[in-house]
Amino acid sequence: MTKRIGVHLGTTGGVSNSIERAHEIGANTLQIFSASPRMWRITKADPKQAVRTRELRANFDVGPLVIHTSYLVNVCSQSEEVREKSVAAFRGEIERALALGGEYLVLHPGSWRGLTREEGLKLAADSIERAIDGLPWQSTPFHILIENTAGAEFSLGGSFEQVAELVSRLKSHAPVAVCLDTCHTHVAGYDLVSAEGYEQTIKLAASTIGLETVRVWHMNDAKAARGSKLDRHEQIGKGTMGLEPFRRLLNDSRFAHCAFVAETPVEEPADELRSVQVLQSLVQ
Repeated sequence: MTKRIGVHLGTTGGVSNSIERAHEIGANTLQIFSASPRMWRITKADPKQAVRTRELRANFDVGPLVIHTSYLVNVCSQSEEVREKSVAAFRGEIERALALGGEYLVLHPGSWRGLTREEGLKLAADSIERAIDGLPWQSTPFHILIENTAGAEFSLGGSFEQVAELVSRLKSHAPVAVCLDTCHTHVAGYDLVSAEGYEQTIKLAASTIGLETVRVWHMNDAKAARGSKLDRHEQIGKGTMGLEPFRRLLNDSRFAHCAFVAETPVEEPADELRSVQVLQSLVQ
């Protein structure tokens, strides 16, 4: 099986341009935003871009296409207004993902500040069910991926158990799976760095989430220390995690079915290429 390694790319000029860019830098998978991640305005996918994107993906063998949901979406907000806007925005995300042929739509579960964690979980599940209700996903490979978070106070998804609980509540109503982020996992307190800690962490993920449920790994080093709860991404191998956790993940047969996508800082034009090449160099 060909290892699927890529990076988050911009879509200036159209989504199809990101497919060409992925091919140029040697990536065979990628992540994008399908619209502005900082605006509530709901847009439709351009039909011509959708066709072109599918054609280029087939020509270059680029996939899966991972789409990240807007940062504004908070499906478990205590504010009914924010929650309603989030449901509408997330439905727009699903519609664009289906139109573009995206396999995965990554969602941060949100913040339950002002509520109990149980209330937050229930609101998140209800909101996601409402967002996808009636949309034609059944004949597609599309899945919503619940992403684990850095463990900040009131943030849903800071533990494997919380991610697993949300997936369990949704699996009979929506196509759900999981995206795990290395930086989030590390700063939430899990050990991916030591060999022994890595095995313990993966065994815990297996017993809670189920490793077959993990479809994408976000491959990000961390600026902050393990357990700090600070979500600050760093270039792979240049942060507090080092290269070994990424080498282990890429060569772990238990994740042979996964796509590995970097979301590392882009400070220089060659940084996207560097992230892809670093990850590819770790495959044994």
